[in-house]
Amino acid sequence: MMRMRFLGVLVAVGAMLLSNGCATVDDDRIPSSPVRIAFQTQSQWEAYGVSGALDSRIFIKQDRIPDNFPYTSLTYTGFGGVLLVGDIHGNPVAYDLACPVERSATVRITVDHEANNAYCPKCGSVYDIYTNYGHPLSGKAAHDGYGLQRYIVGGGMQGEYMTISR
Repeated sequence: MMRMRFLGVLVAVGAMLLSNGCATVDDDRIPSSPVRIAFQTQSQWEAYGVSGALDSRIFIKQDRIPDNFPYTSLTYTGFGGVLLVGDIHGNPVAYDLACPVERSATVRITVDHEANNAYCPKCGSVYDIYTNYGHPLSGKAAHDGYGLQRYIVGGGMQGEYMTISR
């Protein structure tokens, strides 16, 4: 009985992978730009990072957003800026703010906290930022298969608490 149940689960997972195999998302349309945001301590992460599920923060060094973040000469915020979110499990995930359809550093996605997604105010594309890692939900991005550029969020090096990097 247990073997049959395992086999059924295995077949279901295989079918799911095959059905999704043809649909690909291009999440590398944004021009390559350096990304490095370092949170030196846990208290700095608590002040400027994300506190849990569905929380979000924006980092744009040239615009000093957030205005009191301790940016340094070693801080880089990507092509259009960085959107840091807590996914539905509270895990931190980061994206470039530039819309992959528009490919302009000044056309940035906006978080819609009521719909729990992000959208581009210019092309109207909508992206799933909390559960599906920047995949397009609608608009030209969904039609063309353009997802948000993702960045790495992980434990810091050289004594840093957490970093966002490319």
